[in-house]
Amino acid sequence: MTDKKLIAVVGATGSQGGGLVQAILADPAQRFAVRALTRNAQSEKSLALVAAGAEVVEADLDDEASLRKAFDGVHGAYVVTNYWVERSPEQEAAQTRAEMELVQVDNAARAAKDAGVAHVIWSTLEDTRPHFGETDRVPSLDDGRYKVPHFDAKGEANELFTKYGVSTTFLQTTFYFEAIKQGMGPVRGEDGKLVLTLPMADQPLSGIAAEDIGKTALGIFARGNEFIGQTVSIAGDHLTGKEYAAALSDLLGEQVTYQPLSWDDYRGLGFPMAVELANMFQFYAEDSARFTGDRDLNLVRELNPTLQSFETWLKLHTDEVKSIVN
Repeated sequence: MTDKKLIAVVGATGSQGGGLVQAILADPAQRFAVRALTRNAQSEKSLALVAAGAEVVEADLDDEASLRKAFDGVHGAYVVTNYWVERSPEQEAAQTRAEMELVQVDNAARAAKDAGVAHVIWSTLEDTRPHFGETDRVPSLDDGRYKVPHFDAKGEANELFTKYGVSTTFLQTTFYFEAIKQGMGPVRGEDGKLVLTLPMADQPLSGIAAEDIGKTALGIFARGNEFIGQTVSIAGDHLTGKEYAAALSDLLGEQVTYQPLSWDDYRGLGFPMAVELANMFQFYAEDSARFTGDRDLNLVRELNPTLQSFETWLKLHTDEVKSIVN
């Protein structure tokens, strides 16, 4: 038995939740104990968490009763949803991903309230609709409800924690540096030269290492009630496309040129999420001054002293980044 305050972590085998679990376990001060929530306690990742010292329990955001049980006796809970989770054709037909997110967050908020959780950190994003307004200059999605569904649904879900009276910190995240390894990095043109085409025009894009989200959440829990009821917006760096390209050039030892696609050209690429992602980048670029301004890197470093810049992150992932261009 431990007298440490217990933190329940939703999505404990994912990028954000996993980062928080590892941060709690590696914390030199050992300020908290951790209960890792997962849909499959017998998975390889779950068993590794047990071996590392975490309590692992099965719970599902689609099952409010399982969440209520998993939140029993905890001081804090970290709640994150996975908009991009693999779904069956039947699930896709039954409800949109945004609708699924709202149901899952409602379940989590109700369960946290019923269990008496003292502090929830909800991993969220800005709702882009106030920025775009009623304009049709960007396509609407999900029967006209959203502009960037994976942003807007999270932003819309914020009010559920308020509605149920849950003591919550709203942790606004941003673009993952990991996306550079997952299709958004430099590509070779027909002339063999490397080109970075992020559709950000000349505006800075806030980015963060996925593991730093969890580390920053630990810093928020460690500050007690200070950030309850507040929005904390985070990033590890604010760089223009040219600056991302320059950092990649230094790492790769060859020139990476920044040639941003236009938002319309990106929408025309034709892959399943092209329109939504183009709308996202248009929001990032058009609202860049406000978006980056809200993300105070000094505050984030206070909460997470090991916060990675893009350059630091690149050095830690050199082989992986090089592999995408070779």
